[in-house]
Amino acid sequence: MEQQRSYPSADDEKAEALKNQSDTVSADAEARREPVQSRSYRSTQRVLEVASSLLEHTPVEELTVTRIAAGAGVSVGSLYRFFPDKQSIIDALAVRHVEQFRASLVSVVFDIVSGNLARLKKPDPADMLSAIIDAYVLYLDAHPDFRAISFGGHISAATRESQIAPDNGITGLLKRFMLEQMGAADTAELDLKLRVVSEAGEHLIAHAYQRPTREERDRVIAEMKKMLARYLFPIPD
Repeated sequence: MEQQRSYPSADDEKAEALKNQSDTVSADAEARREPVQSRSYRSTQRVLEVASSLLEHTPVEELTVTRIAAGAGVSVGSLYRFFPDKQSIIDALAVRHVEQFRASLVSVVFDIVSGNLARLKKPDPADMLSAIIDAYVLYLDAHPDFRAISFGGHISAATRESQIAPDNGITGLLKRFMLEQMGAADTAELDLKLRVVSEAGEHLIAHAYQRPTREERDRVIAEMKKMLARYLFPIPD
């Protein structure tokens, strides 16, 4: 005997249709939320990448929001949703560079400390300072856009202040080394010294890059290392 088929009733079909409609609405709503966030992130990163690329061969003064937007494939209006002006783009680019350099510097510091421990050698703070400066110069060599905005004084005062504060950025990593490896006291005097080292180092490195030859640049940097080391790590009487 043929088995009798069971067909859904009109009420069952209506309930299933409502359920499918609800699932579709929920899925569409979720799809609208997630892509907007990811698209926004991709757009901001694209804007920064285009600004970085343009700064490799364009003076900061000639960089415009219109050129950045065109290169990033977004309208000027869309760009202003993420960055209110050109200054905010430059500041965001500077912060990204400092964060990238600081992340790469962690491995440099770790290697030096690990090597000293393996040889049962007490860490030399002057060696650490020299290694940080060398790593910074290598980073500047590889990122001409960062040189352009750093040496030209184009980073806003507020952003620059946040990056050179003793507990932030590159200076913060040096301070951590001094506290943990040298037993330095966390004092206002130490913070002041680190700020002076940061300010002096920034200006002297900019001066070094203005020298006509690589040899002259390296000589300025070598003298700067000695000067900053003597100031930050004075030899006790």
